[in-house]
Amino acid sequence: MTDPVLVSSSASGQGSRNQPAAADAASYDKKKSSGEVESIHEAIAGETAHIIDTAAERALCRKFDYRLLPVLALMYLFNALDKGNLGNAQTAGLSKDLNFKPGQYNLIVGIFFVVFAPPLALLGKKIGPSRMLPILMFSFGSFTLLTAATHNFSGIFALRFFLGAVESAFFPLVIFYLTTFYRRSELARRLAIFYAASNIANAFSGLLAFGVFQIHSHLVDYPWRWLFIIEGTLTVLFSIFVFLYLPKSAAEARFLNEEEKALAYHRISVDSSSIVNEPFNLKDALKIFRRPSTYGFLLIEIALGVPIQSVALFLPQIVQRIVKDTVRVNLYTVAPNITGAVTLLILAFSSDLLRIRFPFICLGFALSFIGFIIYAAIDDVQRQLKLAYYATFMMTWGTSAPSVLLSTWYNNNIANEGQRLVLTSVGVPLANLMGLVASNVFREQDKPKYAPALITTASFGAFGFLVAGCLGLYMVFDNRRRNRRQGVDLSARDVPTSKLRDGPKTDDFRWFL
Repeated sequence: MTDPVLVSSSASGQGSRNQPAAADAASYDKKKSSGEVESIHEAIAGETAHIIDTAAERALCRKFDYRLLPVLALMYLFNALDKGNLGNAQTAGLSKDLNFKPGQYNLIVGIFFVVFAPPLALLGKKIGPSRMLPILMFSFGSFTLLTAATHNFSGIFALRFFLGAVESAFFPLVIFYLTTFYRRSELARRLAIFYAASNIANAFSGLLAFGVFQIHSHLVDYPWRWLFIIEGTLTVLFSIFVFLYLPKSAAEARFLNEEEKALAYHRISVDSSSIVNEPFNLKDALKIFRRPSTYGFLLIEIALGVPIQSVALFLPQIVQRIVKDTVRVNLYTVAPNITGAVTLLILAFSSDLLRIRFPFICLGFALSFIGFIIYAAIDDVQRQLKLAYYATFMMTWGTSAPSVLLSTWYNNNIANEGQRLVLTSVGVPLANLMGLVASNVFREQDKPKYAPALITTASFGAFGFLVAGCLGLYMVFDNRRRNRRQGVDLSARDVPTSKLRDGPKTDDFRWFL
């Protein structure tokens, strides 16, 4: 592999070559020991903003893609299966077999909206995501396995409570973990591929449940117990493999040589973190809530949560207005979900390519707003069948991409690793919490049109569009103001993140749009 050639970007924007850094790069291939590599880290970190050897970077990214993404995607697939298997068990008579009273099943489902993510995610930063993620996976796999042994509402409620607690920190920790391997402009499409695993899980869970429910054995009293036994056992076993497999950081990855480790360290130090693998400090991390932009991002998470949860929880009921047959209703939800996943990948790849986030987030909000408004405005669905069905496609197009892009957007603008994790561990569960709004606006008395629910959801979409648009435009104008004040023409890609620990307080700070 050819060694990366490093080019400095001066604060004056003239792009003059930094001679010490060039000398370090010239002697780079002569230094092989880990001690020498560490000295290279110290010499070049923060000195440069660009690496022109794109072949070396692409080769390194391919290694991360092949070694990390499949494992993380499988972890998320198991996570989604363990969350969704309750609905499959319900179709096989779970409530009836355990003598649930009216409303008790909804209480068990709603327990997933309890937010435990921040403390668990912060603990994950302390001991390392590569250790915390498999521990969380082992925990929710164990709780799933134990669910097979429950005989009443109290037992299953307690287990689902703890399952929801450990599961809530999983996605925020995965996002943080990936920010320690990829540059800011590489993150969205990786998260999109990872996030697509949940769509696969939704399709696979039904097929798995169908097969499991065909098992007739004297070993268990009800077939749905096998579903928890099989899925829980597979999750626990895979978590043991993950604990042994995931690297703590790029610098400790066994599949990289010393040159690649040095390059990986440099990439993150100039285009992700201010201090790579910085020890966690709670007081310092909580300073993220002193930034006004933090509350803009959280408002967007709130606005995003309602459309996402509405589609995730109630798309079959929405489609039921178009087709009455139960089997056909489920089939009619497949195409919108598939195209939603495709839209997610297209927008995420485009966002990374153009190195800009907020216009694509606004586009997602606009699509969901239009989709919900069109569907709510149709009085006679049978006369406008194609338009009504098209509106459901727009709903899924608009809710798929913004979730990934929004998490990427605020992670791209926070160089402090602790602050980045705190905001992610609050923002992601906050969007999930909005499922409470969705579950309360889709009322039985409003079926089949659900007009109040559709209008409410559309309103949240419009609000999200306005907040994301205003925050993005503020960043554009603030970048221009900073450039005028310094007499330069810099963007986020021109300023190493090693200089940006204090965020917008730093004169050289530029927003990643």
